[in-house]
Amino acid sequence: MTLSTQMIRREISEVTPWTETCGLIRPLIEENDQAAGEVHHLEITDATLHYHERTDEFYYVLSGQGRMALDDAEIELHEGVVVYVPRGTKHRAWGDLKVLVVCIPRGVLHDVHEVRPGA
Repeated sequence: MTLSTQMIRREISEVTPWTETCGLIRPLIEENDQAAGEVHHLEITDATLHYHERTDEFYYVLSGQGRMALDDAEIELHEGVVVYVPRGTKHRAWGDLKVLVVCIPRGVLHDVHEVRPGA
């Protein structure tokens, strides 16, 4: 953060959710906040396979259970698990999950590349 960047405090109840590639999203710290990264609260049931060219992501499972595909691997997700997803990794999660996703650098919502089945 630079000296011109302000401290940010936001409550989840202040953010109106909307649906995107991963599910129901609440951007808690978003690109327009000009922070070093972004923080999103996601409710995931069946995300679309996608990747990011310029953004790394950290998924922290707040509650629920599910699975995640990362390129050719598949892992189990449950409360307390954290997963690092490097840029370029094709990924998707499914189940009944509430996760906190930290995206570095900011701009992840302009860096979503969905993968068509069989591609």
